[in-house]
Amino acid sequence: MDLFELVTARTVKDAIEAQSRSSTAQQGASVRFIAGGTNLVDYMKLNVERPTRLIDITALPLAAIEQTSDGGLKIGALARNTDVANDERVKTRYPVLSQAILAGASPQLRNMATTGGNLLQKTRCVYYRDTGAACNKRSPGSGCAAIGGHNRMLAILGTSEQCIATNPSDQNVALMALDAVVHVEGIKGTRAIPIADFYRVPGSTPQRETVLEPGDLITHVTLPAPTAGTRSIYLKLRDRASYEFALASAAILMKQGSGGGIDFVRVAMGGVGTKPWRSVEAEKSLLGKTPSAAHFQAAADAALRGAKPQSENGFKVELAKRCLVHAMGQTSQAV
Repeated sequence: MDLFELVTARTVKDAIEAQSRSSTAQQGASVRFIAGGTNLVDYMKLNVERPTRLIDITALPLAAIEQTSDGGLKIGALARNTDVANDERVKTRYPVLSQAILAGASPQLRNMATTGGNLLQKTRCVYYRDTGAACNKRSPGSGCAAIGGHNRMLAILGTSEQCIATNPSDQNVALMALDAVVHVEGIKGTRAIPIADFYRVPGSTPQRETVLEPGDLITHVTLPAPTAGTRSIYLKLRDRASYEFALASAAILMKQGSGGGIDFVRVAMGGVGTKPWRSVEAEKSLLGKTPSAAHFQAAADAALRGAKPQSENGFKVELAKRCLVHAMGQTSQAV
């Protein structure tokens, strides 16, 4: 681990100014905000992350979970994962989010990890974590050792010739299904970014994972008011029962109309995409249909139609389909 400067911010303005006082050359990866540190510190120990300045934001008043005037929920960027998962409003109105958070990490990590930090969680690709290996995400232009290498855990959706790293988060799959909005404050002012627009696929610039700019600070996330009558579930398939990343996961929201047809549905997947993956194709396939195993299978097929498996992870195509079908069946009132 390299030497670094630690700055403590007492207000959001202080945090942004501490970032903006750094030269343009220093901003970005070299100047980082830190809260729980459950992800960043790990990568600093591995010399994957080598910031010269850390801005400690744990004193900022961003940990509250509050109801919004439109019936939704506002979750502060510093709200601990444990607090979010166990909040009664989350458990009763957004159970898919509570289930997703509790499916991730360990109790000790959830006690430290924050909502904002989880939004920025880094991949667990073994080549990204190994500074001796080629990785375009860590060192642009160096190549991608995962292509043709050890890629069992890696992505089959949203990949490119430059990167096939998987987004590891559980929380963010649920947030994708819930149409969350990420609120950011930075040098250029405030922004409200729909989570569907927050993440970038790797393309030719895998080192850029989100639309955040240097100096941007996530302040909170908002969830819209839940649609009445909607059922939801988060299903995670993994190699072992706890403290393990998903091979495939699904966050499903579904509502049936008075005639029995599906009139509201959201389908998001984890463990298979380079970002938390929402399948509009699966949603379109289901709208207006009555819940049935055949319709769920057709939706799963649509969701994985663009999959590009690698040398070791072809099994994920069928596994993800089965995960989706099972989750849809559990969410449906009829199947």
